[in-house]
Amino acid sequence: MAIPDQYDLYYDGGWHAPTAGGYSPSHNPANGSLIAHVAQAESEDVDRAVLAAAVGSRVWRDVPPLERARLLREVAAVIRQNAKELAQLDALDCGNPVRELAADSHVAAALIDYFSGLVTEMKGASVPVGPDAVNFSVRQPFGVVARILAFNHPFLFCAGKVAAPLAAGNAVIVKPSEQAPLSALRFAELIDGLLPSGTFSVLTGGAETGAALAAHPKVAMISLVGSAAAGRALMREASPTLKPVLLELGGKNALIAYGDADPAEVAKALIQGMNFAWCGQSCGSTSRAFIHEDIYDAVLARIEEEAQRFQPGDPSNEATSMGAIISAKQHERIVGFIDSAQAEGARLICGGGPPADQALARGLYIEPTVFADVTPDMRLAREEVFGPVLGILRWSDEPTMIEVVNELEYGLTCSIWTRDLERAHRTAMAVDVGYVWINETSRHILGAPFGGMKQSGIGREECLGELLAFTQEKNIFISLGSGNR
Repeated sequence: MAIPDQYDLYYDGGWHAPTAGGYSPSHNPANGSLIAHVAQAESEDVDRAVLAAAVGSRVWRDVPPLERARLLREVAAVIRQNAKELAQLDALDCGNPVRELAADSHVAAALIDYFSGLVTEMKGASVPVGPDAVNFSVRQPFGVVARILAFNHPFLFCAGKVAAPLAAGNAVIVKPSEQAPLSALRFAELIDGLLPSGTFSVLTGGAETGAALAAHPKVAMISLVGSAAAGRALMREASPTLKPVLLELGGKNALIAYGDADPAEVAKALIQGMNFAWCGQSCGSTSRAFIHEDIYDAVLARIEEEAQRFQPGDPSNEATSMGAIISAKQHERIVGFIDSAQAEGARLICGGGPPADQALARGLYIEPTVFADVTPDMRLAREEVFGPVLGILRWSDEPTMIEVVNELEYGLTCSIWTRDLERAHRTAMAVDVGYVWINETSRHILGAPFGGMKQSGIGREECLGELLAFTQEKNIFISLGSGNR
C-alpha cells in the first residue's frame, strides 16, 4: 500500500504548508493507531487556493471540450492503474472493508469517463426571431467550484464528484472529510501535472475550512455530501453571495414489503439494503423496514441468518465483509440509538454490541443490529442513525403506512417489494423520495438521476443534469438587419 508522501495543502499546481502551521491527526478506526498528521486549511489558505483556482479556471474553460474530455480520460486511466492501492488506503483511513472499496475506484473512473462523453451535450438553444436577427443561448462554466465530501466513500467522492464540474470547464477545490482525507491527497499526487495548474485543488481541514469556502466571494458554486444539518449550515454561509448549492444529504429510507412478496427475498433485501458492509454508514441505507403483517413473522425468522453474512473484521483483510465505525464519537452515538431502542420497547433480533473476537477489541466495531416491533414514535424510526442498526415495523393498512413513510423530513430513497406491478407503481408515485427501487435495493445506475426531496438534498447527480448544474446559461441576441443599426 502506498500512503501519501504529502500531507500539506494542494493548490496552484503544488504543495503548500498551512499558513498557521496547523496539522490534525488521522487515525485508523480499526485499531486506533495514528496514520499521519494532515494539514488544516484556514481562511488565508482558502483565499490563496481560491485565487489560484480562479486563474486556473480561465485557462481550463478555454480548453476545447473534446480536449478536456481527453485529459479527463487520462485521469480515469490513472485511477484504474492505482485502484487496488487506493482501496487499501481508504480501508486504512475510513474503516470500510477493502473488498468493497475496490469497486469505488472503478466507479469513480466510470463517472469521469461518463461525463467526459457528455462534454458536447452542454448545449444551448436558438429562439426564432425573424430574418433580421439571431437569438441563441450558450452554456458556460461558473469558474471556481468547491465540493465538500463525506467520509464513507472517500476516494469515490473525491474523484467521482469532480468529474461533472471539470467536464463543464470549472476549476474544482475538494475538501475531503477531515475523518478520512488520505486518498484525496494521494489522488492529487497521482494526477499532479495532468491538468493545468489551479484546475484541481485539495484543501484538508474541518468545518471552518468548509465554511470559508462557502463564504468566499470567488467560489461561484458549492456542493456538499453530508448531513441535513451540515447542508443547512452550508446554505447559511453561502447565502451572502447568493451562490448556487448542490446538496446530497441524509436519509431515513424506507423498505416497503407487501404481503405478496417472498419472505426469503425480503429478508435478504433488508440486510442488503442496510449496507452493513459499510456499517450502515450510507445515506441510501434502507434503515426503516415496513413489513406487511402477512409475512412479518416469516421475514423475521430469516433475518439473523442473513445478517450472519456480515461479520466485523480487519478492514484491510480481503476476507472481511464488514468494517469499523469511522470515529469514537459516531460509535458512541450509534450505541445511544441501540440503548434507546431497547428502552422504548423494540425487540432485539440480532447484534446490539461489539463482536466477540478479542482481536478487534481496540477497534470501533458494532455487529449488524436489527430491531423488530419498532413503532413510528420511537427515536430509531425517526432519526438517521448512520450506523449498522435496522428497525422493522409491522403494517396492515396501506394509506396509514404511506403516511408514516412520508411524515419525516427526509426523502432520499425507497425500496418497494411486491409481485403486483400496479401496486408497485402506485406506491412508487406515492412516496416522497427522489430515488425508488422496485424489487431491488442499493444499486446506482450511471445516467439515472440520484438525489433527494425535502431535507435529503437539492439537485441531482450521476446524470446529465449534474453536468448542466455546473454551467450557467447565457442568451445572445445578434441583429442582422441594417435598419436596426
